[in-house]
Parts: sequence; structure tokens; C-alpha cells
Amino acid sequence: MQNGNNIIVDARGKACPTPVIMTKKAVESAPGKTVTVVVDNEVAKENVSKFASSISYDVAVESSEGLYYLTLMPPGGAAQPETMENQSNVMKSESTLESQTYVVVVTTDAFGQGDSALGKLLMKNYIYALKELDNKPSSIIFLNRGVFLTTEGSEVINDLKELEKVGVEIISCGTCLDYYNLKEKLQVGSVGNMYTIAEKMSKNRAVVL
Repeated sequence: MQNGNNIIVDARGKACPTPVIMTKKAVESAPGKTVTVVVDNEVAKENVSKFASSISYDVAVESSEGLYYLTLMPPGGAAQPETMENQSNVMKSESTLESQTYVVVVTTDAFGQGDSALGKLLMKNYIYALKELDNKPSSIIFLNRGVFLTTEGSEVINDLKELEKVGVEIISCGTCLDYYNLKEKLQVGSVGNMYTIAEKMSKNRAVVL
């Protein structure tokens, strides 16, 4: 939503990492403009504030009736057209510098140790966040219980299919699918062997979960 030169992002009721992703998209769509983000919890307020600081935006926070209003302002206030163009170019340049080929290796269907339900929610949010990244992995490899995420009943199938559509290779370990009797239930990507998986991990930076 846009109100004059102010972009309004309504992120009420949105779980992590959605408020930050919505804010990032708003800033990138209108560099140099002020962005006001509305959230309804402390965690979202802190996450959006940290994002603003990471891109050198000033942020002012007001609260009213359980809501937080975060006003993100570009450095130096409202930018002129030339400044806006320069800022956009800087953001693109930084994105290019940070870009590097990597693979994500998922060895479980729950993120981290502890409560299983929380771990599965965190994994769902992580896959969603990967989908929204500018620098997406070249491949996502699923091993052991990770193959439960690529097979029937998984809550992240749609996000994985969207990642596949934009060129991210989705690979599930064939031995793992056989072990859990899931090969016939594969919903996205292809079946891989350990040689292929080892080769991809040796040639790219690997993020292992």
C-alpha cells in the first residue's frame, strides 16, 4: 500500500520471517522512499528494526493499542531521484558481491534440537525463507529424515516446487527414500545417489542442517 511518498506494509499476524521479507520487498521496490511497517509482536518489531539497520536506514518506532509502527527512512531523509538511483545501484552491487554458489543439505525434518513441533515449524519457515532469498542455493539435498520434506504429506512441497521452478535443484537421497519406504511418495525433485551428492558438496560451499 502506498500513501503519497510513504510505503505502508501491513505485517500484522505474520509469522517470522514474513515481516522482514515484506519489508525488504517494499524497500527494494521503492528505493529512497519512507516505509512504514505495522506489526503486532515484539519479535517482529526487533527483526524489522535489525533489518533496517543492516541496510543503513533510520528507524523510528511507535506503539499503540498492541501494535508497533516502524518508520524506515533512507539515510539523509527523503532521497532525490539521483540519490535513489545510486542507492538502488549500491544494493544491486552488494547483492552481486555477496552472491556465491552454495548447496543446502537437509538431514532432518525438524530444525534444531528440542521440541519436535517447534523444530518442524522452524524448518517450514526456513524453506520459505530460502524461497525469498535473492541468492538462492544451486541445490537442496535431502538426506535421512530430510526426505520426509520432499514426499507426500510434507507442508513445504509447494515452496520446494517454487524453488525448483526458478532453477534450484531438489535432490532426495535414494537410499533414504528406500529405507523409509517413501520412493513412491516423492512429490518434488529427483532421486539422487551418494556419489552425485558427494560431488555437489565437494564442489560448492555446503550449508548442512
